Amino acid sequence: QVQLVESGGGLVQAGDSLRLSCAASGRTFGIYAMGWIRQAPGKEREFVSTITWGGSAFYADSVRGRFTISRDNAKNTMYLQMNSLQPDDTAVYYCAATRNSARLTSSSEYDYWGQGTQVTVSS
Repeated sequence: QVQLVESGGGLVQAGDSLRLSCAASGRTFGIYAMGWIRQAPGKEREFVSTITWGGSAFYADSVRGRFTISRDNAKNTMYLQMNSLQPDDTAVYYCAATRNSARLTSSSEYDYWGQGTQVTVSS
């Protein structure tokens, strides 16, 4: 099993920044990608960003140019730097990991999930 623990959420104003972290532990060997998926109240889960072991990054159109994903393989930790936050970014952000290499922008492809961290952006 793989354990994922998120941190860094909070309440901010529109235009502010936040950095989320996700620490992975357990049987992390073979994890191909780690990513962020968010879920706003009353909405389905939405892919945000993902990064492969080799460092290739993918973003949803809604966050491209504002969010930056990165990872420290030595620490088994992934980060999401979120700039220019908007009220529409309000959601619970989940860290997720997958051993699959296909369809990385589909939340259904992720095998392991963290508990989530709340991000609230006020206008």
